[in-house]
Amino acid sequence: MPNPTLSGLAIHDAPTGNTVQRIYDSLRQRIITLELPPGSTLSRTELTDEYGVSQTPLREALQKLAQDGLVMIRPQSRTIVSRIDTEQLREAQFLRLALETEVSRRLASSRPEGLGSRLQSIIRMQQAVADDPSQYRIFQELDELFHQTLFIAVGQPELNRLVRERSGHMERVRQLHLPEAGKIAKILECHGAIADAIEAGDPDAAMSAVRNHLSRTVTQVEALCKKHPDYFT
Repeated sequence: MPNPTLSGLAIHDAPTGNTVQRIYDSLRQRIITLELPPGSTLSRTELTDEYGVSQTPLREALQKLAQDGLVMIRPQSRTIVSRIDTEQLREAQFLRLALETEVSRRLASSRPEGLGSRLQSIIRMQQAVADDPSQYRIFQELDELFHQTLFIAVGQPELNRLVRERSGHMERVRQLHLPEAGKIAKILECHGAIADAIEAGDPDAAMSAVRNHLSRTVTQVEALCKKHPDYFT
């Protein structure tokens, strides 16, 4: 079966002509997938050559990443990919949990037409790549799309953007946790439970499914810190 593609699924809603956004999205993706692991030094000269841009848009993109807590900029020196900050991670998880439980409650109460089929379609695409470790990046992008779809359905796309901006540390922890045995199967199970509860019009079940889903990675932080001590503050 051909691998599902995300072309046309505009996960990040970045204007194609926006050079700063393009660089930001690319570098952020490389950081959260650990292609650029914590502690990596980013050469501004090499990056301007790689992206074919001047220093100005690169500097603005790096400043946005610094605001997200993903890089540390040292003027006249170098830019370093930040270590995973467990305090910021827990704050982001609290924010996301508070927002998504309310989102799921409202959706289960209103049951927007067509939402169930959209969520199930995303889950099927995730299932298609679930057994291929080389497709982890696609799996995660589909995971992000699943949650974005919930926020859009409730009419709050900007809140999804806020959650994304705050979730860089969490996403890197999820990247470390994803290869663990049973993790992907559990994500699929949780997504299915959320979609089923919304489709059934059961707000309590939907909220419970979201809590169960969003609390799992945080419980593994201590173990991951011990396993990857150089990645955490």
